[in-house]
Amino acid sequence: MKPTKMRNKMIYQATFQTRSKQLGSALSKELRKKYGKRSVRAIEGDSVTILRGEFKGVEGKISKVSTEKSSVAIEGVKKEKTKGDKFDVYIHTSNLVVTSLSTDDRWRISKLEGKDPRKQPKETPVKDKPVEEETKETKVANKEKKEDEN
Repeated sequence: MKPTKMRNKMIYQATFQTRSKQLGSALSKELRKKYGKRSVRAIEGDSVTILRGEFKGVEGKISKVSTEKSSVAIEGVKKEKTKGDKFDVYIHTSNLVVTSLSTDDRWRISKLEGKDPRKQPKETPVKDKPVEEETKETKVANKEKKEDEN
């Protein structure tokens, strides 16, 4: 296959899974030592520092991830239109350094630590109060009552 076709396949006609893998960002030196990895996929909630471009040196949390653009929107990084409206600036993930990771995803953290995520103990959600659920019959009865009132 010609190199131009291969390049187009990887950039413009890439599958969703391939595009998702292309959203990698470098890890900071401390995180590199801790996890033994150079890069990680950037997700919402990660704290990053911008290395290149107009917003160089700005730190913030990732607010949105765009797989179509292979870039992310960061809290506090906005541009202003001539009419005064502000909009998010999307920055390519290769121009970022991840300074702290979002620990919401246990699977991701265990993969970074080099452990098998399937063998990790699952955390069970703690419920303080039992949630009372309405049965379908009461919902139908409530609808009928509202119709009668109208």
